[in-house]
Amino acid sequence: MQTPKIIKFARPPKALLRKVGRAIKQFDMIQDGDRVLLGVSGGKDSLSLLHILNHVQIHAPVQFKLGVLTVDPQIEGFDPTPLRDYYSNLGITWYYCQESIAEQAKTKLRGKSFCSYCARIKRGLMYSICRQHGYNVLALAQHLDDLAESLLMSIFHGGQLRTMKAHYVNDAGDIR
Repeated sequence: MQTPKIIKFARPPKALLRKVGRAIKQFDMIQDGDRVLLGVSGGKDSLSLLHILNHVQIHAPVQFKLGVLTVDPQIEGFDPTPLRDYYSNLGITWYYCQESIAEQAKTKLRGKSFCSYCARIKRGLMYSICRQHGYNVLALAQHLDDLAESLLMSIFHGGQLRTMKAHYVNDAGDIR
């Protein structure tokens, strides 16, 4: 098991760490020996979750390996490479995948809304990288706005009351 580096950064608030700990336990999100790959965009949500999981990895009794992955959809203005050294300083392996997802969507969907298409393609790429590198857990930073958006999209586009789950297993049954 990789020993995480301890570097100085603001410690996540205790109240937040307690809630995260309860959620991990309640939904059985991380188990001893898991290999967790966190999808990071470089935004505040994914970087916050990175620091929380890094703290949990160092201080919790459960032992797990943490890696990070960025899927670069090759859209103008998106460049996650400046964070490479940051992840390295944390002692966390960074995987980087470039895929022209937006161009594929434009070609295949011809002007229709392609947010769900892009999300499916990104998720498939993340599952592939998990498998290639032996990760059995994929972690994504979602917040209440994402949950509300997911519910509204389901209602308006699918006519159903559905939203994302806190924890689920993929169709192949090999990644949680």
